[in-house]
Amino acid sequence: MGRSEAYGFSGVMSGAFLLSCLLFAAVNRVQRGPYMDEAFHVPQAQAYCQGRFLQWDPMITTLPGLYLVSVGIVKPVAWLCGWTGGVVCSTGMLRFINLLFSAGNFYLLHLLLSKIHQKNKAVSGFQRILSTLTLAVFPTLYFFTFLYYTDPGSVFFTLFAYLMCLYGNHKTSALLGFCGFMFRQTNIVWTVFCAGNIVAEKLNEAWKTELQKKKDEKISSRKGSFSDLMRILQFLLKYLTSPKNLVTLTALTWPYIILVTGFFVFVFINGGIVVGDRSSHEAYLHFPQLFYFLSFTVFFSFPHLLTPSKIKKFLLSLRKHPVQYSLITAISLFLIWRFTYVHKYLLADNRHYTFYVWRKVFQRHELVKYVLVPVYIFSCWSFADTLKSKSIFWILTYFVCLLAVTVPQKLLEFRYFILPFLIYRLNIPFPTLYRQLLELAFYIAVNAITLYVFLNKTFQWPNSDEIQRFMW
Repeated sequence: MGRSEAYGFSGVMSGAFLLSCLLFAAVNRVQRGPYMDEAFHVPQAQAYCQGRFLQWDPMITTLPGLYLVSVGIVKPVAWLCGWTGGVVCSTGMLRFINLLFSAGNFYLLHLLLSKIHQKNKAVSGFQRILSTLTLAVFPTLYFFTFLYYTDPGSVFFTLFAYLMCLYGNHKTSALLGFCGFMFRQTNIVWTVFCAGNIVAEKLNEAWKTELQKKKDEKISSRKGSFSDLMRILQFLLKYLTSPKNLVTLTALTWPYIILVTGFFVFVFINGGIVVGDRSSHEAYLHFPQLFYFLSFTVFFSFPHLLTPSKIKKFLLSLRKHPVQYSLITAISLFLIWRFTYVHKYLLADNRHYTFYVWRKVFQRHELVKYVLVPVYIFSCWSFADTLKSKSIFWILTYFVCLLAVTVPQKLLEFRYFILPFLIYRLNIPFPTLYRQLLELAFYIAVNAITLYVFLNKTFQWPNSDEIQRFMW
């Protein structure tokens, strides 16, 4: 990082943190007590603050990483500052932990963008700072900066683990992956993704050697054709069944293997991935979740994915490969027909935006979910098209992890899409400055509307005096 970029980055990060502090104060002024899931998280953290580490709310479904980190930060600060009484581990104090995580995420996002795109000399320091700011205020994540939820901390440790993986510090990466797992169990998938990065790199090196031996450059330049796919699958089978290669990969990925093994031991002992209340968090093969994620990504990345040139390119591809797209359409229709599930929370809780998305779009008519298939196919094509600069093995690794983290979820919840979206967005080529500015302006507008609605457009349920607010 050059001196001018360092100064610019420090200025932007400081300004963003100051603005977040002002918004944080506004949120805490109007919503002093715990709200929504905070009603479970705050009392649990306060019990830990008081040394009651054996107390556990059975309604909480995640591990105690958030509470342990909170106590580890708040208690020493309270001791140094001489704070006592209700201010220690109050709702506002606990929420402030996520403001710190948000600042950490800002820094990590810049480091990741610099590392992933270090070979692209055309990218200026200003563009890196702009992209960092954009991702740091990504609406679904940024909103939870001001509440005591697991999301900012979960993102922090997962991004930190990914950064250490890219720098080759795999033991540190696995340790940070464990911390991410302690915030949310599904983060184990991103530990597998980190290990997959190493495997994908080795596979790509071996694949290039294979191509050189065969002197068949057409294979590498025509990604996506069926014959190439078969050759790649044959290569994968041959490479991954070689004892020598398996020993090499094991030697490189052993910290992640230990962590994933520990995860399976935990699942076996715990009787499932969820702790606490499992009745509302059962695993399903909910394949349309992938379609929802792709639509979500197109919505929040429309300056990059929903462009006239991409639409034109997609239509040309459609005309060129009608049989393949017909088959994809048929499979999509079948998956929607057979594997669409509607969680009771989605239909009952009118405080979440997903409630209105489902009611206003999907519940208008039984056929709506099928009519949207062309949108899903375009979203998938556009999504994959922006990743074509990555190796085929990296893409396979990412898509496997994407399926693993989205499909088993029965509940349509935008928070579950934060990490797969960020990792995707970090790895696509840098867009033009105009598109970056458009994306940032869009995020700022969405955040402004979301926070305004949360703060000012309250309502009450019948037979309840409690104030309700709209949120992600």
